[in-house]
Amino acid sequence: QLIWIAAISLVEGGIGVMNIMLVSVTERTREIGILRAIGASKKDISHVFNAETLIVGLAAGLIGIGVSLLINIPINMILHQLTNLTTLNASLPVVGGVILVAISMFLTFIAGLIPSRFAAKKDPVVALRTE
Repeated sequence: QLIWIAAISLVEGGIGVMNIMLVSVTERTREIGILRAIGASKKDISHVFNAETLIVGLAAGLIGIGVSLLINIPINMILHQLTNLTTLNASLPVVGGVILVAISMFLTFIAGLIPSRFAAKKDPVVALRTE
């Protein structure tokens, strides 16, 4: 049951990232036109937006790890009070944290592929005419 909730949350998060990136592409249409006019290829434009989604994924993953580490402090205090075991601690392994950040970056990258292709396909002349 919990796996389905997590899967739905991941899909919803991916749709949210995709919407944000589509808005970013729409708002930066003129910038895309300028880049294409000075010689940037479609692949270059796609790389710009893919890099942006990877940075968003990295930031989201690091914020999630930071929140998890902060939540561990009161959880450990409660555990110590309830069990009288000072050796019992909730913790986040370093390898697990790195894997979670990598998963966050991968999922945002996948969600950003469609907006980056949309940006790359924009016609430079039409993009320069938009305000």
